[in-house]
Amino acid sequence: MDKKNIGQHISQQFNAELEDIRARVLAMGGLVEQQLNDALRAMAEGDTSLAEVVVTNDYRVNAMEVAIDEECTQILARRQPAAGDLRLVIAVIKTITDLERIGDEAERISRMAIRFAEDKGSSKVLSGVAHIGTLVSRMLHGALDAFARLDIEAAIAVAHEDTKVDHEYERIMRELMTYMMEDPRSIPYLLDVMWSARSIERIGDRSTNICEYVIYLVKGKDVRHTSLEKVEVDARHNHGRKN
Repeated sequence: MDKKNIGQHISQQFNAELEDIRARVLAMGGLVEQQLNDALRAMAEGDTSLAEVVVTNDYRVNAMEVAIDEECTQILARRQPAAGDLRLVIAVIKTITDLERIGDEAERISRMAIRFAEDKGSSKVLSGVAHIGTLVSRMLHGALDAFARLDIEAAIAVAHEDTKVDHEYERIMRELMTYMMEDPRSIPYLLDVMWSARSIERIGDRSTNICEYVIYLVKGKDVRHTSLEKVEVDARHNHGRKN
């Protein structure tokens, strides 16, 4: 199965419906990417106005999820899709759920950024968060690109990045604990930084989920509880095969 082969049906309307939900997922993904990048910038620069914009715009992410979910439900009811078409609808439903959760995490980061600025936290503790934020922002972009191109190899490459994110997250936690022990007065705003780092780490996990949905969509195989190494071996073994 590839992008060219999605929804080649007698009904041109069905073709249009399938292409529409794919396009709407990518539009939602673009909004969520913007929300994440703005939240990270608001945290790094202490920009409370930008953070407020992210918080306010979260309703747009939620509205897009509801609208796409309703369209998928209608397609399931009216068209009763099978095989690759059914996988597409299922993958879309799962993907928009993770995108909505990523939007929630971006909102949380923005709320923490506001509190951090109000508490006048030291910016020196934000360098690690900025780094993990860059890694995760790249992961989300790569996951959406893999979804757009139905690219298994790209999806696997993005999923591999989550190991780096996890290691960086653990390093940040150790560093912040050290700061807390050195200066207990810093605990209130350092907790905000910790929660922000946790939200960023979760976005990495959800970006990995989207990569797994891409693999499911293309190969028809659920790899959520499969090692990346095995997925890579299978992908190489079945290279060029279409479902």
